[in-house]
Amino acid sequence: MARDVLVQASNLHRHYGQHHAVAGVSIRLQQGEVLGLLGPNGAGKSTTMQILTGNISPASGEITIAGIDLLDDPREAKKHIGYLPEQPPVYRDMTVLEYLRYCAKLHGLRSKNIISAVDFAMQRCGLTDVGKRLIGNLSKGYQQRTGIAQAILHQPSVVILDEPTVGLDPIQINQIRDLIRELGSDHSVILSTHILPEVKIVCDRVQIITQGKTVFEDTLEDLERSHGDPVYLMGFESEIDTQKLSTLEAIDEVESLGFARYKIHFNGQPHMADTLCKLAFTENWKITELTPQSSSLESIFLDLVHQEGQTA
Repeated sequence: MARDVLVQASNLHRHYGQHHAVAGVSIRLQQGEVLGLLGPNGAGKSTTMQILTGNISPASGEITIAGIDLLDDPREAKKHIGYLPEQPPVYRDMTVLEYLRYCAKLHGLRSKNIISAVDFAMQRCGLTDVGKRLIGNLSKGYQQRTGIAQAILHQPSVVILDEPTVGLDPIQINQIRDLIRELGSDHSVILSTHILPEVKIVCDRVQIITQGKTVFEDTLEDLERSHGDPVYLMGFESEIDTQKLSTLEAIDEVESLGFARYKIHFNGQPHMADTLCKLAFTENWKITELTPQSSSLESIFLDLVHQEGQTA
């Protein structure tokens, strides 16, 4: 069954003087999906999220939220968005309860619904035991939870979180990641981060942005499959003539590991293992090892970012 598209942003651009912060980014978010917006610091992630939430306007491009044009009807479109900026918009001199009730009024909730909405958000974000405490006296982790609670008070269809785990300790990071995964069951979520493991743990799909441009958009599995250069470890009973390996069009590089073992880099052509075995049979090389290796997600991510930096 096809899922509804809740965020559709096309060809977004934004300039700061001569700096092209967002250069043609398009984003598509379906119902029930957690999308990771991944990129190095300064890649344009926060600017993109501010555009998607209507906090700043794009120089050009189109945005619809739940089918509503954000630029033509921002008030109605924003009713479907919950937003946590990188710095949580909390008032340190308010208690958690006071702050969330205040936010509920800002979201336009009716008085009779405020208590139940606040109770639900506090339970969902694990804030029930700290409701009467001043926000300024809470840990950074609880302040982040309070920021997320204000973003889901009005039960928006789309929740947008900008670097929600920055500045947290490892225990708090795991707790916030668990919370984000739970939110994905009821909301569609866009999560901005520069931390690859966060995307691997939390997200259904990844969009990598660097230099204000999208350089990849799909699942992490597809990222590994389409951008990981195939590598094989091969072992033989005795040393071989590596020059004969290097003449194959499918092979980019042959590294000697010693003791008749080699790391062989391919260029993506199909049936690579068959090609190796046929050559070994022809040359009477007795194979003792043939092990495929895949590039790590970290190395693929760094390669994508580096390649874009070179072409910029």
